[in-house]
Amino acid sequence: MNQESGRSMIEMLGVLAIMGVITVGAIGMISTAMRTQKLTTINDQVVQMVTMVRNIHGEYDDFSNMNGTTIFGAIGMSNQNPYGGTYTLSVNPSNPRQFIVGINGLGQNECESLLTKAWSDSVGYQLSNGKQGGATGDCKSTGANNSVQIIYGE
Repeated sequence: MNQESGRSMIEMLGVLAIMGVITVGAIGMISTAMRTQKLTTINDQVVQMVTMVRNIHGEYDDFSNMNGTTIFGAIGMSNQNPYGGTYTLSVNPSNPRQFIVGINGLGQNECESLLTKAWSDSVGYQLSNGKQGGATGDCKSTGANNSVQIIYGE
């Protein structure tokens, strides 16, 4: 009787199938982690912008003299967001005691995530007693053309 050693083709295919399932799962987890990191970065950068605007304009009664370009220079950060879009800072045209942080160039999922997030220091969140996230925007574009606006101030 002749004994053979080694692996059969069936065993090798089984191992490859298991490796494939593990790889697909790992790619999904990495993708989720990267998405979460980008959203966290946006949150951190918005908080930094709001803090700097308040520090720079804290001695004034309103934000009518605010210049977004100057703010980004003072903060030392770019107006580019992690999704390849831009941030904007502007005075609320209906109330100079408020300013608007715009987040542009978002995909639908990112836009919806930022709309539903609780921006606890925003005007919309405070006026709704915490029942609404505080952001507004349109997330209907299929490309990376969606934007979110968050109003801060009094």
